[in-house]
Amino acid sequence: MPLAPVLAKPLLGMILFCCFLRVWVPDSSRAEKPNFVVILADDVGWGDLGANVAGSTSDTPNLDRMASEGMRFVDFHAAASACSPSRASLLTGRLGIRNGVTHNFAVTSVGGLPLNETTLADVLKQAGYRTGLIGFDYFYGIPYSNDMGCTDHPGYDLPPCPPCPMPPETRGSRRGGCFTDLALPLMENSAIVEQPVTLSSLPATYVRKATDFMNEATGLGQPFFLYVALAHMHVPLSAGPGPPTPYSAGLRQMDLMVEQIRAEAFSAGRTNTLLWFTGDNGPWAQKCDLAGSVGPFVGAWQTRQGGSSAKQTTWEGGHRVPAVVYWPESTPRNVTSAALLSLLDVFPTLASLADAALPTGRRFDGKDVSDVLRGRSRAGHRILYHPNSGAAGSFGQIAAVRVDRHKGFYTTGGALSCGGRLGPERHHDPPLVFNLQRDPQEADALDPRSEEYLAVLPELTKAIESLSADVLADNVSVADYSRQSSAALCCDPAHVACRCSQLQLHNHNASSPN
Repeated sequence: MPLAPVLAKPLLGMILFCCFLRVWVPDSSRAEKPNFVVILADDVGWGDLGANVAGSTSDTPNLDRMASEGMRFVDFHAAASACSPSRASLLTGRLGIRNGVTHNFAVTSVGGLPLNETTLADVLKQAGYRTGLIGFDYFYGIPYSNDMGCTDHPGYDLPPCPPCPMPPETRGSRRGGCFTDLALPLMENSAIVEQPVTLSSLPATYVRKATDFMNEATGLGQPFFLYVALAHMHVPLSAGPGPPTPYSAGLRQMDLMVEQIRAEAFSAGRTNTLLWFTGDNGPWAQKCDLAGSVGPFVGAWQTRQGGSSAKQTTWEGGHRVPAVVYWPESTPRNVTSAALLSLLDVFPTLASLADAALPTGRRFDGKDVSDVLRGRSRAGHRILYHPNSGAAGSFGQIAAVRVDRHKGFYTTGGALSCGGRLGPERHHDPPLVFNLQRDPQEADALDPRSEEYLAVLPELTKAIESLSADVLADNVSVADYSRQSSAALCCDPAHVACRCSQLQLHNHNASSPN
């Protein structure tokens, strides 16, 4: 019996959980095609990047240096404020109301990203890159967030999580949101190679696997697209307390990983390489001092009502994320860009740089910003849509709209805060409007009777109506959110925590038919 029989369908959907390294390997190349490295941090805050916060003591010296030698984007946004829909949008260039992924999948989810969606891998294949049957050739990493399964040496969490139960007869339980009946697996392609994973060695393993992949691709004379979805910064790994806090130590560890991957990506003559670092959504505020910083984007209007204004919400702290592009051959040096950009733009931009045409028969929310990356343009989006990601309203529903410097809220609500408080769901008709240029804290809504409000209201209304009509005319997908216990990845269902030693796995693989 295969180690993970559920992998036939949902592996593509696993990119939507949160934390692994995954790679698409190109099939053929032309000399002028750049290599792509996309590094996506989990739950990283805009204020976690030292370069974004002047005068602060930085835990990200390597990323700061990359920003000084490349481009830093200060108005860059995740496509959603939660993991699965944000990552689905990265891979498709489409909002969740189009690609079907509107909220997070679970450990026992049967489905994932709908198979009829065209991914960036599919597009790159048409441009001469080699991709596998389900969208990628090589997969390595943990398929869930690093707290969505027990480990023998759990990292930092709030509340603290217990280690995996040892005896097979021990009953599993869920304590304080921690999973003890499923051990977190480490996978290579469709095989579980360790369960439970050793979190402390995961960063070094990711860097080694990334290095091996890039060297192998170069040895074959092929350009590559390397997508590294970090376990950092969801909750700190078991990296030691470190000064001054576990979160700070985790940031430093993440920063070092990024630098190690960058150094390898630009070695061996690989000078035409684009590295794009960003995050999937804002900090997980309910984790208190184990969560990151939103910087100045505190969502003060919401925090006065109660709840958090970070992850899961449509306040700036929920979706404005750090972003650095390092491409020495093509980007200008030491540029801070205020262009309004989105994670949605990665798909069309990399496709354009690979000389690949976007597929027909579907509409895209991202735009090709390659001219912005090359310093030829300062124009990003004029309009950006922010879907509900769990704080208030229906999943995937557009709760807020950005039009230039103004942002209108049709639905507001606060996620669970550090103090355990939720903010009430409120619907606004007419919308609540903020001028982000004057008020990045989103503290004081415009007076609905003011000239400024009355001037921007028709633009907000038109933006909502335009998107609604466009989605109705589009090829829209529906994700399967059903759950089955058998869908959980487990190498030994007889053990309460799916425990498999390396020796057991070796013996199983050796005895399995080819």
